Amino acid sequence: MKAPVAPPALRRPLSSRDWFGKTAAAFILGFTLALGCAGLFRIAAGIQDAFFSTKGQFAMWLMGPIWALTLSFCFLFRSSLRAWLWLAAANLLVWAPVLLMGGLG
Repeated sequence: MKAPVAPPALRRPLSSRDWFGKTAAAFILGFTLALGCAGLFRIAAGIQDAFFSTKGQFAMWLMGPIWALTLSFCFLFRSSLRAWLWLAAANLLVWAPVLLMGGLG
């Protein structure tokens, strides 16, 4: 009996070859993702005064951990192209409700 063969996408091991592209994707798109998550929380929590309330402070400080996690996990993508595409898709998923609910105004 033959052993099952892994799909071509899984045959290539993770490497540090594309580290610049992965880091750039996480640095740029991770920031916008964190900003969108903070905006989504701000809208969901109904925060009007974003600076001086406890919820407003939480929304602002929420950006740091999200951006740090994005920068930490960006090296798990198999290529820099995948990092850019997945983070762009995540940004679209986060920013669409923010824009639809009038979060920029």
